[in-house]
Order: sequence, then C-alpha cells, then structure tokens
Amino acid sequence: MAVNDDPSTISDHRIWVADPSSRLAQAIERGGGTPTNDPTGVTGVVWTGKDLSELRDLLTPAVEWLQLPSAGIERYVAAGVVEPTRTNTCAGPAYAKTVAEHALALMLACSRRLPTYSRARRWERVEISSVLGATVAIVGCGRIGRALIDLLGPFQARILACNRSGRPVEGATQTGDMAFVDRAIEQADFVVVAAPATPETKGLIGKRQLERMPSNAYLINIARGSLVDTDALVGALRAGSIAGAALDVTDPEPLPDGHPLWELDRALITPHVANPDAWDEKQLVGLVEENVRRFLAGEELLGVVDPARGY
Repeated sequence: MAVNDDPSTISDHRIWVADPSSRLAQAIERGGGTPTNDPTGVTGVVWTGKDLSELRDLLTPAVEWLQLPSAGIERYVAAGVVEPTRTNTCAGPAYAKTVAEHALALMLACSRRLPTYSRARRWERVEISSVLGATVAIVGCGRIGRALIDLLGPFQARILACNRSGRPVEGATQTGDMAFVDRAIEQADFVVVAAPATPETKGLIGKRQLERMPSNAYLINIARGSLVDTDALVGALRAGSIAGAALDVTDPEPLPDGHPLWELDRALITPHVANPDAWDEKQLVGLVEENVRRFLAGEELLGVVDPARGY
C-alpha cells in the first residue's frame, strides 16, 4: 500500500491514522483516502488511541472530520475534543449488533436463572421464566435498541420503546419520549437500559423507577453504569423487589472486589465486554471505509454525534 507522507503532494484525501499499515489504514485507502501518520495537512482523523493530549494536537483547524473509536463519547465530550466546528462520528453503527447480542444473552440468562444456578452447590430447582412473549422496555431506543428489537423478533416480544424524541420506532408496540419511561417499566418483564451517558441521563434508573418495576422483572444495563443508581439497585435486589439484574457496565467501574453486587445471587455482572475488544478494529474497519467514501463525496456520514447533546 502506498502511503503519501510527502508534504509537497498533500491533498484533501489525507486521513490521519496511527498505523499506516493497519487494517484501518487499508479501509481508508479502499474508501478513496490516503492514510498517513503525518498530521500535516490532514482533513480527517481516525482516532483509536488513549492519550487525549495527542488527539488535541492533531485537531488543527484544517481537520473537518473526527472518527472516534467508541459508541459512547462522554469521555471525549468532557475533554472538549468534540467540537461543533467539525463533523464528529462515533463507532455506534459498528457496535450496535454485538452489544444488542450481549443484551439478549443477559436477558436469556436471567430468565433461566443462570446467575442463581451458577452459584448453586446442590440440586435445587428455582422458578424460571422466558423471553418468549415477554414485555421489554428499552430505555434509550437508539441504534442498540433497534438492533435488539430485530433480535427479539423470533421471541414475539412486546416492545415498549423510550427515546428522546418520542418518534415511533419500527418494531416497537409503543413508543414514547423519556417521560414514558415510568409507565413503560411498570409493564415490563425486562427493562433494558441503552441510553447514552449524559448529564441528563445520570441516575435515570433510581429508587423510584426500581420501585415501579414488577417483582418478576429484570434490569439489564448495557449502556453506562452512571445511568443506574447502584445503591438503589443493591437495595432492590436485597429486598427482592425485582427479580434480578444483569449488568455489563457498573458505577463504579471497574466494580471493586468485595462490592455487594458480587455477593448477590440475583445479580449477573460481566466486565464491560458487550463488544469484545478483539472485535473492535474488525467492526470499525467497515464503518471507516464507508465514512471515508462519504466524507470525500460530501455525503452525510454514519454515526454523526451532536456535541451539544453529548451523543
């Protein structure tokens, strides 16, 4: 692959990437761009690093597009690198299906009481339920929520979708705005938290919402730990007021040794692995290729985020 690092031949097709020999660089080239790790004259940045000070240095006024490596962008918003002066895209479109798959796995595990059975040391039956025909409230029904609706199709689930706009979601039995959350969870067998982490969604599921959930309902969180009041959740699980919880994200995170959630047999914890690390670049490749093509063609990019909203 020919990599253009000669400043005398700079063109609008130059896209910065950390490793010009990586699969991401090959995706940039297939999209019509020239991958380079020389920041001179680049108009796009495909970022996969950790050091935000390095990213700030890359974001010159000439950069028109920034591709971020994660679905959640709150870290980048807090650092002030997601600015309205350029187009910013997240990796949400690439990861939605695998995160939705994990949400479904957690739902199935809860319905079949696998958290309890995995801790059992003797042959003893406990009551199980099913995802078949269940009512599922999806709180924050964006890309992941819509992907989950597709996966739930064969289960003939009744979907209650909550989103910011209240606009109907395809496949949902009923859709409402975020004021609909309380009514949705009162009817749910599963409450799936899939909203972005913003100041407005912090503690979205707290003591009041947990008290509204039916006693046979499960809470599933594959969004961010900050959306759920952890102390209130521990209280609900200890009291048995909800059937259980399955969390891929927690607050605090990582969940420290000795935390009460580890000891509760109604809780299932996975360590933020809904999108496997080994798949990150593999999934991101297709999104980057398409976004480079669209960027160079002047078309709308996939995964565009709103700096003001934080997602």
